[in-house]
Amino acid sequence: MGNRAGAAAAAIVCLLAAALGGCSDDSGSSGSASASASATGTAASGTVATASSPLGTILVDGEGRTLYLWEADTSPKSTCDGDCAKSWPPVTATGKPVAGKGAKASLLGTTTRDDGREEITYNGHPLYRYAGDTSAGDVNGQGSNGFGAAWYVLDPAGNKITKAAPSPSSSSPGDGGY
Repeated sequence: MGNRAGAAAAAIVCLLAAALGGCSDDSGSSGSASASASATGTAASGTVATASSPLGTILVDGEGRTLYLWEADTSPKSTCDGDCAKSWPPVTATGKPVAGKGAKASLLGTTTRDDGREEITYNGHPLYRYAGDTSAGDVNGQGSNGFGAAWYVLDPAGNKITKAAPSPSSSSPGDGGY
């Protein structure tokens, strides 16, 4: 009887999670991009698009969250691992990335990370989000010098924007590895 009750409880939890977008079907696709993207940097559809920001038109993921490059990456191979990847989650995808509004498909690519996941690149730059950006449109990581090199948003051509970010919101977390 204990196994049946445990299985029933697990089924209920999964049903609730699926309703909220947290379970996947047998194909591995999630019901919600935000559930996986927020925690791990994974863009469920692998979409890169553009959005207007205080820094100009910048690259964002499919949820409108700002994407960054790290100047320590001197090739398409990512060098941000461990604590760096916790503060700056790499944007990964399971499949070919998609160019959304304003992004150029010809500039999209992927690189294999040391853990085997595919990280999205744009114009040869591995892409990251900043854990201190809590909402779509936040640019709190702009110009940061965490983990030994600077972090910048990118324009639609895949070039870094060096313009200083406006003052971060009061909800910005600690140092992010400075």
